[in-house]
Amino acid sequence: RFSLLLLNLEEYYFEQHTANHIINKGCKDERKFRGSLKICSKSIIFEPDDNIQPIIKIPLRDCVSIKAPEDNEASNPFTRDTSGGISVVCNQVFLIKERNIIAPYKTVRGRTEHLFQLDVAGKLGDVVQTLHQLYRASCLDKMGDQAAMITAILQSRLARTSFDKNRFQSISETLHMECKAEMVTPLVTNPGHVCVTDANLYFQPLNGYPKPVVQITLQNVRRIYKRRHGLMPVGLEVFCTENDLCSDIYLKFYNCQDRDELYFLIATYIENHITEHTAESYMLQWQRGHISNYQYLLHLNNLADRSCNDLSQYPVFPWIIADYSSSVLDLTKPETFRDLSKPIGALNKERLDRLLARYQEMPEPKFMYGSHYSSPGYVLFYLVRVAPEYMLCLQNGKFDHADRMFNSLAETWKNCLDGATDFKEVNGWKMIRVLLVNTLKLDLGKRQGGKMVEDVELPPWASGPDDFLQKSQEALESQYVSEHLHEWIDIIFGYKQKGSEAVSAHNVFHPLTYEGGVDLNSIMDPNEKVALLTQILEFGQTPKQLFTIPHPRRIVPKLKSLSRTSSHSVSIAESPVSPNEESFEDLTEESITLAWNNIAKLKSDERYKIHKEAITGIAVTCNGSSVFTTSQDSTLKMFSKESKTIQRSVSFSNMALSSCLILPGDTTVISSSWDNHIYFYSIAFGRQQDVLMGHDDAVSKICWRDGRLYSASWDSTVKVWHCVPGETLSNKKHHFELLAELEHDVSVNTIDLNAANTMLASGTKEGTISVWDVPTATNCMSKHAFLLLFILFAFFCCTDSRHLLSTGEDCCFKVIDVQTGMLISSVTAGEPQRCFKWDGNTILSGSQSGELMIWDILGGKVIERIKGHTGAVMSMWMNEQCNSVITGGEDKQIMFWKLQY
Repeated sequence: RFSLLLLNLEEYYFEQHTANHIINKGCKDERKFRGSLKICSKSIIFEPDDNIQPIIKIPLRDCVSIKAPEDNEASNPFTRDTSGGISVVCNQVFLIKERNIIAPYKTVRGRTEHLFQLDVAGKLGDVVQTLHQLYRASCLDKMGDQAAMITAILQSRLARTSFDKNRFQSISETLHMECKAEMVTPLVTNPGHVCVTDANLYFQPLNGYPKPVVQITLQNVRRIYKRRHGLMPVGLEVFCTENDLCSDIYLKFYNCQDRDELYFLIATYIENHITEHTAESYMLQWQRGHISNYQYLLHLNNLADRSCNDLSQYPVFPWIIADYSSSVLDLTKPETFRDLSKPIGALNKERLDRLLARYQEMPEPKFMYGSHYSSPGYVLFYLVRVAPEYMLCLQNGKFDHADRMFNSLAETWKNCLDGATDFKEVNGWKMIRVLLVNTLKLDLGKRQGGKMVEDVELPPWASGPDDFLQKSQEALESQYVSEHLHEWIDIIFGYKQKGSEAVSAHNVFHPLTYEGGVDLNSIMDPNEKVALLTQILEFGQTPKQLFTIPHPRRIVPKLKSLSRTSSHSVSIAESPVSPNEESFEDLTEESITLAWNNIAKLKSDERYKIHKEAITGIAVTCNGSSVFTTSQDSTLKMFSKESKTIQRSVSFSNMALSSCLILPGDTTVISSSWDNHIYFYSIAFGRQQDVLMGHDDAVSKICWRDGRLYSASWDSTVKVWHCVPGETLSNKKHHFELLAELEHDVSVNTIDLNAANTMLASGTKEGTISVWDVPTATNCMSKHAFLLLFILFAFFCCTDSRHLLSTGEDCCFKVIDVQTGMLISSVTAGEPQRCFKWDGNTILSGSQSGELMIWDILGGKVIERIKGHTGAVMSMWMNEQCNSVITGGEDKQIMFWKLQY
């Protein structure tokens, strides 16, 4: 029945002793109850073995005398003999869990004496000496002085003990680190010793509670987070699960050096087993539909220091539903939902106007809301039915007034809209089913109308708690929320959390609630520090800011869902076929998905050395029979797959060729050259057909789309040409018209277009990516991302171009959201990747070392390495079905690759 929640806030449980509690000693009705005497920093607690009897809690501050038989100083009221036991005389005592029922504590006022007889009499002296020390601490007037003295006692105990190495799981384990720390659970902490070996993480509580040793196998660790605890960077939370709010252990250290060293040891061990995810990598998974709205919010909470073990930083979720009166919940109507673009306090205009008027008149530091959207009190408001002992702990053994309880969802939502000081969001989403039902049959009081507080009153559209949970989950994952959740993230975790954007969004809370709002180390007065810390922890804290620019929207599929999405899904259109029929596009999509799912089974088919220098470009005719390649040896070559021979070799100048492409119809090959020219070669006539002298320096890359030629050059420009093929004109020459010239500051290394031909991306030698609106030829985004070598757009079940993937000399793959310019994922490759193909999830890249590498961009890891060229892979071609690949290398060879399912 005992738990640390029976202690006061900031109280420690030191030790326990088996003892008898003697009542009316020496009288006819003398009674003796066997149990456990627990010595705590601010109280004495006796837990009887008989569950019918109440637990007795005696605050040390209310003690009048504490006496033991071996003390001989009769003049000292604390040390007179008590005939074989410890006598505690006090003015107040609390009776807890009588008949083993969770209920408000019963307070017995008036002087009473309690006798405790220890089983081991030899420990009496030490126990009484400890009680005297703790009594003196509890009688100090100032909280800071009390805390300092209790901390000194605690540190002395920890210094006299160490981790028991006999608790190791194996005698072969190697010790890496041992230090002092506290295990954190909601509202309480438990001091002890932390030990990490080459196989396990251990925590041994000083008091042996709740068990002698907590052990976590490092091989099972999936996530580890550094935490702020008490506004200090001294927390560490370890998870052995991937998608859970509740951790396996939360540790608070006495200095950040110990915390950081332990984090390094564990992170070093697990880095070969798992990949550490960032907010940006989770964002990419969420945008692409790989994780749900709930999972994404869960991960953001974890990354923003929100923990189920810290009620002042408890995970926060948004109110989603605004309709608690209709008989049917219609998730297709926008008015069913709360406006996610505003904080709770700004949803009611009349209330907001009053708050803003007060804000304007307020001296600095100004704030709009007098309470926070998440605080320990708000958390326990929701959790009282499932975790009543937490509320009793927080509120000194009492439940809140019955009319202020979580009685009705409609009432609670109305109060959040209209209440003068109520701005709370939702806490405890994961436990929403049990939050609603009084399964423990708690006596939570009687409301003013005489009605007892029982289960939470549900809206008419919910037939019961399970139905409410299901519909709430459907609402959270609905299309409306998916389209607007990024707006709420901007407010809670993003760029509207602080500064001028927060003021504009009416999202300003007390300065002390923000990370960095106060430096506790700069406060020398211990009493001021304790008072300030208590104020902040009770008020609640704003999450760590994760994003400083607008959060991208989720890509919401308008079509049928697919098990896997590829960049080719833009080809799927609304089709008139019946639901039971499969269109050609469906079959193509399935084959593409199958290919990318098995891309690791790519095998080398053939290889041919056809050039004298590195191969820079590859183009293949529609029927796949002819392969055209360009090289730094200045030649364009035509290779026949059927005869396995070079059928043509053309040299336009003595300068290297940089890229090539085949025009629709397979009649013309275009090659770009370092001699500043672009050459047109007629396949049918076997000769140079035309030349475009379009740049003042080497042409680095060309693209063709819808009758337009796009050329990038080291002269710092990208040019857009309207080109009419020569076969349609009597003079057999091409007609060129310059439509746009896109200026850059430095040489442009590469360009690429999205499939919809609406945006063009260019990458410069200095690492700047620019995204251009093709119809208007205007720059709509620039992003510094190091030296780029190749760029490709990718899509997700819609025609909007959302993500851009780049790689360069920094040896990283970077995913950028085109709409916001936000870098949302970065994966280190270890060596430069010269070319790649991407389906939105998996990357097939050609590396500097000559290997083909397959990457899980969402997981941030290499799936497979395939030996290929003896030098860098310089160029890559992939067919439409994604099951055939051709690569060109620095070793002057082309290699043919096939998927072998």
